[in-house]
Amino acid sequence: MERAEVLKRVIGILTEAQDIRRAVEGGQDATGDGHGDGPAATAGVATTLLNEMLPSISVPADASPQQVAALVAQALGPALHTMVSGFSLAFTSLAIAHDNGRTDLSSIEVLQELALEIEAGTYDEGP
Repeated sequence: MERAEVLKRVIGILTEAQDIRRAVEGGQDATGDGHGDGPAATAGVATTLLNEMLPSISVPADASPQQVAALVAQALGPALHTMVSGFSLAFTSLAIAHDNGRTDLSSIEVLQELALEIEAGTYDEGP
């Protein structure tokens, strides 16, 4: 998966986390309002986005535990690095807005601006 796609999914996970927090603060229980859009359904969306970022791993049936570990590390290493970079970028964007006293922007708006920058190719280079 391309870096920009991973970054957009990270933003999607953080946005969904905001939705979960708002639902819980609004008094919804884990089942939501019966229409499949409560905290439990939202958590499912975040899990789906996370799973989309992880590669499939094929392991031969006769692989030793050491071979399995090496295959998993080889497959997951780059994906996890990109995901951590994405969460770090999002956190930094939110922290800068906060530290600069940007009360005119919500956290969702900061994430939306970051998503637009990603779409424009601003973060195509890098780890």
